[in-house]
Amino acid sequence: MATKSYQNLIGGRWVPARSGKTFLNVNPANHDDVVGEFALSGAEDVADAVEAAEEAYKTWRLTPAPKRAEILYRTGELLTQRKEEYARAMTREMGKVLSETRGDVQEAIDTAFYMAGEGRRLFGQTTPSELQNKFAMSVRMPVGVVGMIAPWNFPMAIPSWKLFPALVCGNTCVIKPAEDTPLSTIHLVETLIDAGLPAGVVNIVTGYGPEAGAPIVEHPGVRAVSFTGSSEVGRIVGQNAAARFKPCSLEMGGKNAMIVLADANLDLALEGALWGAFGTTGQRCTATSRIIVDKAVAGEFTARLVERAKSLRVGDGLDEAIQMGPQVNQQQIETSANYCAIAKAEGAELLCGGERLTGGAHARGTFFAPTVVGRVKPGMRIAQEEVFGPVVSVIECDGFDDAVKIANGIQYGLSTALYSRDVNLAFRAMRDLEAGITYINAPTIGAEVHLPFGGVKQTGNGHREGGTGALDFYTTWKSVYVDYSDKLQRAQIDNAD
Repeated sequence: MATKSYQNLIGGRWVPARSGKTFLNVNPANHDDVVGEFALSGAEDVADAVEAAEEAYKTWRLTPAPKRAEILYRTGELLTQRKEEYARAMTREMGKVLSETRGDVQEAIDTAFYMAGEGRRLFGQTTPSELQNKFAMSVRMPVGVVGMIAPWNFPMAIPSWKLFPALVCGNTCVIKPAEDTPLSTIHLVETLIDAGLPAGVVNIVTGYGPEAGAPIVEHPGVRAVSFTGSSEVGRIVGQNAAARFKPCSLEMGGKNAMIVLADANLDLALEGALWGAFGTTGQRCTATSRIIVDKAVAGEFTARLVERAKSLRVGDGLDEAIQMGPQVNQQQIETSANYCAIAKAEGAELLCGGERLTGGAHARGTFFAPTVVGRVKPGMRIAQEEVFGPVVSVIECDGFDDAVKIANGIQYGLSTALYSRDVNLAFRAMRDLEAGITYINAPTIGAEVHLPFGGVKQTGNGHREGGTGALDFYTTWKSVYVDYSDKLQRAQIDNAD
C-alpha cells in the first residue's frame, strides 16, 4: 500500500516544505507499518506560517468570543464522532494502547467543551474609581500570534490544551507537533477546520526541533511561546524567549512520587502503582517514577508489585488484550536501558524487567519490559532523574515525615500521591508536598482539564495549562478608564484631600 503523504498547513492551504524534503513516521509497535510521510520544515516554512497567522489575526481577534467558542463546541462534537478513528491512528503512530488513545481524544473533547464555555466568560473586573464621574475596569486582550511546540506522548490532548484556550481568547497559532506524532495534531486541526475555523488561524509546520521548533521561538512575529517537553530543551526555549521579551509557558519534566504508608489500602495502592508506573509505558511527565513505601509494608507491597508487573501483557496497542504498548522510538529504549544499568552500578537491584523485549510479537517494535527497581536510595540517579519509560523505583521510608522529605528531595515538582487512611496526614501531604498536583489515594496520573496543570521547581516556570490558568497565559490585561466628568482630573493629585 502506498504511503500517505501529509503537508504543512499554512494560510488554510496544505503545502509541502519549501525544501521539498520529507520524513517518515513509523509505528513503534511494527516498524514495517509506515503511518505517513510528512513535510520536513525549516525556518522559511515557519516564516510563511507566522505571516499567515499575522494576517488571520487581523480579523480573528475581532470575531466575538462567543462565536469563536461555537467553533470549539462544534469541534468537540466532531471529535466525539471521530473518536475511534483518531484513537486507532494515534495508537499506530504513538504506540499506547487503544483504551489510552481513546482517553487522549476524550481529553481533547473535554477541553473543547470546557473552553467553549469560556467564550461567554473571559471575565475582567470593574472597580470603583478614586475620582468622581470616572469608571474603571480591566479586560482580557489576546496576545497575538502564539507559537506552540507539542510533545509526542499526548499528541492530541496536549495540542488541544494549547490551541483551544488560545483560540477562544482571540489568538492565532503556529504549532509544531512532535516529529514522532504529527498525524494526531493534523487530525485535531482538520476537525477545527471542519467546524468552521477560518483560514490562517491555526497553522501547522512539521519537522524536528532545531530546524522547525527553534525558528518559532525566535521569529519576531511570534508574541508568546508554549512548550511542553524535557527540562533540558525547555531551558533553551525559555532562555531564547526571554532574550526576546516573549511570555513563555514551559511544562517540563517530573520525577513523581507515590507514597504508600503503613495504614494504606495496599490493594488500592498496588492498582495505582501499576497504572501510574506503566500506563502510557511510563511515558508521561506525571508517571509514577518513585514509590516511597513505609518499611512496615515494603516487603509485601514490593513482592506483589513485581508479580503484577511481570504479568502485564506487552505488545501492539491495537490489540484490545494488550495492557502496555511500546516505547515511542529507539532513543527512549536506550534511555530506559541506560538508567537500569546505572541503577545496578549504584547498588540497586533489578527486581524484574530492565531489558528490551525482542523476538516474536516484539521483533519489529521498540518494546521494553515493565521494570521494578529495588534497594533504591533517595540520592541515586534512578531516584533523581527522569527516565520516561516503564521503570519504577521502590524506596523504603520510615513514616510520613521521612516519606515527604524523600519525595521533595528532587529538582522536579509536578505530581505526587499519598495512600493513607489517615485524613490528618492527607491534609499535611496536600500542604507539604512540593508539587503542582497532589492526589490522595489515587496515582500520580489522571489530571482533569478544568483544573490547572503544571508544576514547581524545574518542572515549569510558573504558568499553567488547563482551566483558567491557560486563559491567564493566552491573554494580557488591559486597564480601561472612562472619565465622564468633562474636566481634567488628576489621579493621586486631585483626590489627595
